[in-house]
Amino acid sequence: MAAVVTAAVIIALASAIAAAVMYMKQRRVMDSIEEMLETARKGSFTEHDFDESRFSALENRFADYLATSEISAQRVKSEKDKIKTLIADISHQTKTPIANIRLYSELLDEMELPQAAKECTLQLHAQTEKLSFLITSLVKLSRLETGIVALHPEVGSIGQLAEEVAVSYREKAAAKGLSLAVMPGEECTGMFDRKWTAEALGNIIDNGIKYTESGGVTVSVKRYEMFVCIEVSDTGAGIDEKEMPRIFARFYRGKDTHGQEGVGIGLYLAREIISAEGGYIKVSSAAGRGSTFAVFLPAAGKDAPRSAGDRG
Repeated sequence: MAAVVTAAVIIALASAIAAAVMYMKQRRVMDSIEEMLETARKGSFTEHDFDESRFSALENRFADYLATSEISAQRVKSEKDKIKTLIADISHQTKTPIANIRLYSELLDEMELPQAAKECTLQLHAQTEKLSFLITSLVKLSRLETGIVALHPEVGSIGQLAEEVAVSYREKAAAKGLSLAVMPGEECTGMFDRKWTAEALGNIIDNGIKYTESGGVTVSVKRYEMFVCIEVSDTGAGIDEKEMPRIFARFYRGKDTHGQEGVGIGLYLAREIISAEGGYIKVSSAAGRGSTFAVFLPAAGKDAPRSAGDRG
């Protein structure tokens, strides 16, 4: 009987020791994997030599995966740097030629020329402005899409933002005989990058002015539980139901937009900016009855950082 008890104790001790050894080995592997994950997160992962035991085989496979991921990340960074340089070069190299063409067209416009030449000069100036606008828009779009420009949402007044953007477009609206009003409403605060959200909202307001021949554009602000909303409504031609799914596509211009200025980037850029901030845009429209673009931005939390324009 004593021998049986002794044997049982020995077996139990052996099992406990084996379990302890197995646990220690598993713990070492997990610690090693956690260390690899941490170095990979910091972008400083390097391969090490591992033995070929059963658990170390897992380490080896995991290390191979992280090494491959590190190489891929480095390639992506390299390509991103190349794109950043290319965009900067395009922006810089096109400024001087466009400025020169604009200057020449203005000088020609001041000269006594035949009517036909005058008209050509006006067209030259108009096309120069269009080219300048196109390149500027493409550079902005490329910087946003490649992550060169990072958005930094902060708490800000939605009503103040709407008024600031509307002010910069009132002269353009007045030149067409249109009104541009910001309706009074309750004070709302949201999370947004002031500069880029102003760009997005400006594109939408500008779009409303372009395609409205009489009446005007109205901007209003609404508060919801999770979002704040800026509505831009116009009394323009409206959007055909068949075209609605395509209006945010890059370079898309509707069938009734011929003769209007623009290159089809504004709404696409607006959606990209708002999406990057955690918001979205909804559109309601009907041909001949105007359009309403509703821009939804995340409502501000209590502990969110405040933008410089809204600090006391």
